[in-house]
Amino acid sequence: MKKKFLRRGGFGGKPVCQGSEIIQLSDHFTYRRLLRFTLPSIIMLVFTSVYGVVDGFFVSNFVGKTPFTAVNFVWPFLMILGAVGFMFGTGGGALIAKTMGEGRREEANRLFSLLIYVSLGCGVVLTIAGLLVIRPVCAALGAEGRLLEDAVTYGRVLLLGIPAYVLQYEFQCLFATAEKPQLGLYVTVAAGLTNIVLDAVLIAVFPLGLVGAASATVLSQCVGGIIPLVYFARPNSSLLRLGKTRFDGKALLRTCVNGSSELLSNISMSVVSMLYNVQLLHYAGEDGIAAYGVLMYVNMVFIAVFIGYSVGTSPVVSFHYGAQNHGELRSLRRKSLVITGIFAVLMFAAAEVLARPLSLVFVGYDPGLLDMTLRAFFIYSFSFLFAGFAIFGSSFFTALNDGLVSAAISFLRTLVFQITAVLLFPLVWELDGIWLSIVTAEAMAVAVTVVFLIGKQKKYQY
Repeated sequence: MKKKFLRRGGFGGKPVCQGSEIIQLSDHFTYRRLLRFTLPSIIMLVFTSVYGVVDGFFVSNFVGKTPFTAVNFVWPFLMILGAVGFMFGTGGGALIAKTMGEGRREEANRLFSLLIYVSLGCGVVLTIAGLLVIRPVCAALGAEGRLLEDAVTYGRVLLLGIPAYVLQYEFQCLFATAEKPQLGLYVTVAAGLTNIVLDAVLIAVFPLGLVGAASATVLSQCVGGIIPLVYFARPNSSLLRLGKTRFDGKALLRTCVNGSSELLSNISMSVVSMLYNVQLLHYAGEDGIAAYGVLMYVNMVFIAVFIGYSVGTSPVVSFHYGAQNHGELRSLRRKSLVITGIFAVLMFAAAEVLARPLSLVFVGYDPGLLDMTLRAFFIYSFSFLFAGFAIFGSSFFTALNDGLVSAAISFLRTLVFQITAVLLFPLVWELDGIWLSIVTAEAMAVAVTVVFLIGKQKKYQY
């Protein structure tokens, strides 16, 4: 079969066979090209994180403080269920990109189709399970009275959208693998705008309260999950298309192991958030959870930048790993650490400067809650100096198909270090100890990431 040559900016490196085509890649991977390639993924993740922020803004200002607390109380539980999409997206994306880098285009499409079908089925199962356990879970975490009822009401509506939520997370990762990050960006922007408009209509215009907020989020998730499903099911110009497949237990296992770090990271963050809520109820009551909710909105947006960059670079790393372009791997690692450092400093500065205006937007109606939130902001913002490095390190090893190392970084960062700190620090510093615990945990995770990057350098030749 005659091979044709295409010029593709973005990956960098040598000509690599991909089935019936050879992609001619650039000889030099610049910072500008790297940022341009990853920008759509960054914006996609930022827009996705806006869902909770928009819900929180409208609920806090139009429904009340207790419903606002309920949204932040139940959200971590719902994030756990949606995290399955990240596992299939990151783990599967790395495997698919590596397969394409080895020149097996048809096999890559079969893997892609298998992962989409399996993840959709998982979403349905998670919805059913979530509906059965949401009330006892909220009660076990300490919610009672109106807080419990509001949390269950909001959560039950959101659970109906879990299948679309899983697909949306998954496609956010796979759009980059399919070399269609801009299309993924358009879909995510459309979903985000849907959420914003419907929140305004269903909460501010029609007083549907928590049901309106949750309904707006579900409908926006359907936009983000179903539109890509239709796109990939039809003939398209991307590298991937849904079609016939066959069950491949080995590939599914590799995907789950490889994506386990991202799954574990999301689950761990949610578990830790629930533990934070328990501690905050003890040390500061419902106001503590409300203040933490404002921090989490900023955290979701800022961390989404780190995750988006990592998701954007992941298929590039996997591609060059499969093609054995070691020089490009070294360049990617070096430049990515520099970019992550710049992002970290900018986010820390932004958090310090924007602390008061953002707090006023969400809780300006309560002076006591506002003071608590500002104090929390001052301490918590230091965590942004460290978080991005561990996130990139974990994603980097996922892209190298080393799921165990990636999972170890995520496990230590989001579970071991944070749980230890949030349980011990309040015993000494009380409420300040809760805000300080995340800073310490992120700093320790950077140290672990550095150890793994140095220790694995010879094996992967980056």
